[in-house]
Amino acid sequence: MTLPALPEESFRRVLCVVAHPDDMEYGTSAAVARWTARGIEVGYLLLTRGEAGMPNPPEETARLRVAEQRAACAVVGVEHLTVLEHPDGVLVYGLDLRRDICREIRRFKPDVVLGGGYDIETPHGFDQADHRAAGLATLDAVRDAGNRWVFPEQIDDEDLEQHSVRWYIVPGLAGSATHGVEVTGEPLRRGVASLEAHAAYLAALPDHPAPEDFIPHFTSMSGKAMGVEHAVLFRAHDLQAPPELATEDAQNGR
Repeated sequence: MTLPALPEESFRRVLCVVAHPDDMEYGTSAAVARWTARGIEVGYLLLTRGEAGMPNPPEETARLRVAEQRAACAVVGVEHLTVLEHPDGVLVYGLDLRRDICREIRRFKPDVVLGGGYDIETPHGFDQADHRAAGLATLDAVRDAGNRWVFPEQIDDEDLEQHSVRWYIVPGLAGSATHGVEVTGEPLRRGVASLEAHAAYLAALPDHPAPEDFIPHFTSMSGKAMGVEHAVLFRAHDLQAPPELATEDAQNGR
């Protein structure tokens, strides 16, 4: 079965929540390039500065990686970048992390939140601990943001409002994805260039393949699931859709 396209014609604002600088650039930023070109506002929330990702002293690494992330954002048209200072490598799932993500959701007011996976084991091996903590905290913060009585100080003292997100999406693979975004052409070119913007970081990784070599290969494989040349795939959840059971009951006249 050919995967359908995400209903991006209804998207106005997308918030992408990841653990580290460069996490968005392994293919997903090609979809972001398509969205911004269509007038969709996209914001990035980085939970750490990535200071544990290079052999340089942590503060030097943090400054370098955040600067490279800003350059990567510019390539794909992202103007709203928020970088928090949770510790890289030992990101902790808990109320502090949920609170900070909830705050950004209430500030940015997205109708779509793009989060990460929280499974321990993935098709590519064991996932990194920060990624898992970030993915689970983001999922919970989406619900937190819509509840006036969760982190109420943000509403009472920080002049924010509760906010309900419509879509929660997570990058997926052909076997588990529900939707896709075609990135053939310019979006793919910009997606590759956004990872190339992390030049110093990539140079510090031994035997890391060139972005222009492996990202098009990955998006080509994903494109087959949509019947297009290149695509990025997602698992998409419509958080405002009626429960499936209620839908089935309505169809059966119950």
